[in-house]
Amino acid sequence: MSEQSRSPYRRPRRGKPNQGGGQGKAGPPQPRDPARRVAYDVLAAVEQRDAYANLLLPALLNERGMSGRDAALATELTYGTLRRQGTYDAILEACVDRTLASVDREVLPVLRLGAHQLLSTKIPPHAAVSATVDLGRRVVGHHRGRFVNAVLRKVSARDLDEWTTVIAPDRERDPSGYLSVVHSHPRWVVKALARALGEHSSTGLVETERLLVAHNERPRVTLVAKPGRSTVADLVAAGAEEARFSPFAAYLPEGDPAGIREIRQGRAAVQDEASQLVALALTRVDAQGDDRLWLDMCAGPGGKAGLLASLAGRREGRLLAAETLPARAGLVASAVRRAPRDAGRVVAADGTRPAWRPGAFDRVLADVPCTGLGALRRRPESRWRRTPQSVVDLAPLQHDLLTSAADAARPGGVVAYVTCSPHLDETDAIVQRVLGERDDLTLLRAADYLDEVPDLAAGPDGKYVQFWPHVHGTDAMFLALFRRTGARPGVYRV
Repeated sequence: MSEQSRSPYRRPRRGKPNQGGGQGKAGPPQPRDPARRVAYDVLAAVEQRDAYANLLLPALLNERGMSGRDAALATELTYGTLRRQGTYDAILEACVDRTLASVDREVLPVLRLGAHQLLSTKIPPHAAVSATVDLGRRVVGHHRGRFVNAVLRKVSARDLDEWTTVIAPDRERDPSGYLSVVHSHPRWVVKALARALGEHSSTGLVETERLLVAHNERPRVTLVAKPGRSTVADLVAAGAEEARFSPFAAYLPEGDPAGIREIRQGRAAVQDEASQLVALALTRVDAQGDDRLWLDMCAGPGGKAGLLASLAGRREGRLLAAETLPARAGLVASAVRRAPRDAGRVVAADGTRPAWRPGAFDRVLADVPCTGLGALRRRPESRWRRTPQSVVDLAPLQHDLLTSAADAARPGGVVAYVTCSPHLDETDAIVQRVLGERDDLTLLRAADYLDEVPDLAAGPDGKYVQFWPHVHGTDAMFLALFRRTGARPGVYRV
């Protein structure tokens, strides 16, 4: 089918008033159902080319000039569908006459989008089916549009609770399988999260279910006021609310963050509260001596670097922010630009092959690449993109980066190991392996440096910090803090 025949636009009838109410010459073509078309385009890109919804959706809304109710609907349809995709797929599997895996990849997003409207929104069923079938005809053709119509009419025969009783495993016999289907997470993720929470299927998965529910809720927008450049009071004056924990954070209950002057000027940014706090904890540890040089060795896209550069500048220190990819290094440069005393410098460098001399830094942050299982509220597609092998593949890099971070710290300096994943193989396993290989690191009790936040201590003797969405309202950020106690024998002497 040609691109022209699939166009989501229809021409206004000649001679009719234009959208502005004037007579005569027609205005530009108006989009037909723009919200559903944007949602489909994002879902299709996620399905077919591993796009990231949090990056693509805002770009498409801006490109197509969408705002207000249409933009809000497109956002709800996109993220709602991605969060509940596992549940919807189980239902759709029961409604097609073949395996869901055999359905064309461009048709799947239409079916999921329709299922979401039917089962999880207040859109009337006839309207949900009609609008989705119309969209299907435009994007996948009339023949497959008929297939979409037939499947969605089967979906509409039951509500979500009724479908749950049909498709979900027995909760008593298979609690992980039940939670996987009902709360739309891969089974392996459910088990990994339960393990991180210290729960086992034989004793119930109550806390795990609370976490899964939180993953499927819309996260609030959290802002950070960069110290020395803006204040929480500035953000509150712009309509935000003072945050619970971070002294630099504010919650934006509604509206577009880009509408806030401090955001547009780079004096504030959007940043999860846990991300702010793990960076803040690193700055609160006594570095035992000189405190002039800081390193963020995995800095992209720059959120923590922006905060650290501001804090370093206020102490007359300097931050070196390193990022492997040049494009992401450019984002970091934007984040640290105009920090107090011009405290931020950015280099494109691989932290496992450092461009700096060993033992040069007083504070080192290693916010390592991870599976992102702690950010499933904001990046719901990650749960379908990652596999158990992803954890295995990332472990060597995480180990090498923490080792390199420890080498970069001077004796008496401080190292923070951070992941946006609570998976134990990315957190405790990496920390314990590195501690077992070296005698120049002391594990500090990280929660002691964030005493304004309750229920943080985790791991052996409560030495780690672990944030949770269902407890703290943040991403599931992990933090381990170390002090470098001396030069590593056989490597170098300072």
